[in-house]
Amino acid sequence: MEQTRRRIVKKKKKRWRKVLLFFMVIILAIAGYGAYVVYEATKAANDSYVQLSRGEKSKLRNKAVQFGKEPVSILLLGVEDYASGGKGGRTDSIMVATFNPESKSMKLMSIPRDTRVYIPSKDKKAKINSAYNNGKESTIETVEDFLDIPIDFYATVNFEGFKEIIDEIGGVTVDVPFDFWEYTDTFPRKKLYYKEGKQKLNGEEALGYTRMRKRDPNGDFGRADRQKEVVKAAFDALITPKNLLKVDDIAKHVGDNVETNLKVTDLLAFTTKFKGFTSQDIKTLTLEGEGDSSLGTWYFMPDQDALEKTKKELQDHLNYKAK
Repeated sequence: MEQTRRRIVKKKKKRWRKVLLFFMVIILAIAGYGAYVVYEATKAANDSYVQLSRGEKSKLRNKAVQFGKEPVSILLLGVEDYASGGKGGRTDSIMVATFNPESKSMKLMSIPRDTRVYIPSKDKKAKINSAYNNGKESTIETVEDFLDIPIDFYATVNFEGFKEIIDEIGGVTVDVPFDFWEYTDTFPRKKLYYKEGKQKLNGEEALGYTRMRKRDPNGDFGRADRQKEVVKAAFDALITPKNLLKVDDIAKHVGDNVETNLKVTDLLAFTTKFKGFTSQDIKTLTLEGEGDSSLGTWYFMPDQDALEKTKKELQDHLNYKAK
């Protein structure tokens, strides 16, 4: 009887050892994958990191700001560089995002690429997208001058990178405002068709969706709204558990196609401070104005009163007082 009891106890111990060993293997595998993900994300961030010649702070700041601790601004630039073999290029989309860690909120505004502004590096007024001819720092300086706010950080992404990242996160769902079509950005060019209502877009379709303006009755206004919609949809897709587990793959696309002066510590500060942040916490702003061809070229001319209100709203969100 005693012998039988000992055998049962021994079997139970062996069983528990196996269970314990199984869970240890699982834990080690998760830890190993976690370390790999952190390594890949860090490597991608380092590959993407490009400091500006001005240094770490905007000329409009007394000191550099810390992401996650103080309100900051980011200039997001979509760069069309396929025609120049990856060199130079022009800004096809220009967006300004401001983050406030106290209110855990974000404001997002798209600047039409044909907006007539003063470009300091050229010492003349021209379309804002032409500022990039003199480099990203020229665009940053131009936006600072135009909106009277400091641009603390920037991020540029080329068309190929945009498509790859959208594909990697499983596409984005948008609410198409009306039926339309748009050409693809690469040759041989083909038409992409969009039907009114909810639609899931892959990378190529999402790019076409954000670029079309000729068939939009609202012109640049409609295009700007679609750009902001895709950014918000991509943000929601990115923070899903499924995509958080693919951060290493996403990071590779970022490392190959994105340039930014955001550091790994900045990104970690964001995920910590803005935990639970979704697109519902993003307020989109519209730059009001109208088209004007009286100067011989079509420009988007901002409404000055509306522009002043927008400047004030962004300045308040940044806790910044213009000089």
